[in-house]
Amino acid sequence: MRKKLLPVLIHRLPQNAMSRTMGKITASRFSRLAIQRYIRHYHIDSTVIEKPVSQYRTLKEFFCRRLKPEARPIAPGDHVIVSPVDGTVSQMGDICEGTLIQAKGKEFDVVELLGGSAEEAKRYYGGKFITIYLSPRDYHRIHMPVDGDLIRYCYLPGRLYPVNKLGIENVDRLFARNERLVTYIKTKDMGDLALVKVGALFVGSVKVSYNTATTNIKHGRQTSESIVDTPHYQKGDELGWFEFGSTVILLLESNHLKWAEGIESGKSLLMGQLLAEKTE
Repeated sequence: MRKKLLPVLIHRLPQNAMSRTMGKITASRFSRLAIQRYIRHYHIDSTVIEKPVSQYRTLKEFFCRRLKPEARPIAPGDHVIVSPVDGTVSQMGDICEGTLIQAKGKEFDVVELLGGSAEEAKRYYGGKFITIYLSPRDYHRIHMPVDGDLIRYCYLPGRLYPVNKLGIENVDRLFARNERLVTYIKTKDMGDLALVKVGALFVGSVKVSYNTATTNIKHGRQTSESIVDTPHYQKGDELGWFEFGSTVILLLESNHLKWAEGIESGKSLLMGQLLAEKTE
């Protein structure tokens, strides 16, 4: 009975309102009382955190914590792509005829994921994709996977279905229906990339470092804008953060790339770890 009820219930929840409420609760000064319990429950290694746990004023502030610089070394090389986040590989592979895999028997397309722009989506046909899930225990800052210029972003309002196993297996086209914030990156000789940050149930919002764009806005409208001055970021530079867990989908235009050894579905990743390298 429970297995049948839950998939129906997740469609009826006031997801966006619940997520905004969660954001307010975790930003309250009383939420700091839950930090130590949170650390114990999720077995978080506090030795790599940027500052002492006692200095975090709220649970949200702790959740968005930075790490010591040496905690996440960045894979060297001019023609490599690194993981933008800590997390677990949910799906990965080639983008065949504009289609991405969500789960066994479930697919969605690049056009819908990127907000309906067929011209933009076709850039990634024949390229590669990787979907990385961030659990509550993971480090939730998002970093540059390559050296490149930030050329444009797109905010796509939508639902906030859970992105855990329950949501993945029961919500068709989940990643193309949830709120997204897409950052487009141009590189010198590695092709273009789209870094899709997907919102989820209880994610207060997604923030970026290059402007004030954010998600989970009440009555938010789809927005697509060039990024002022086209800033250049180095591989490993901080790009943004999740205020509670979610998922990143990385779209790679170039088909002259190969996945690094050991990168496969179910594999845990650390930010800065080698993901793929140029083949020619």
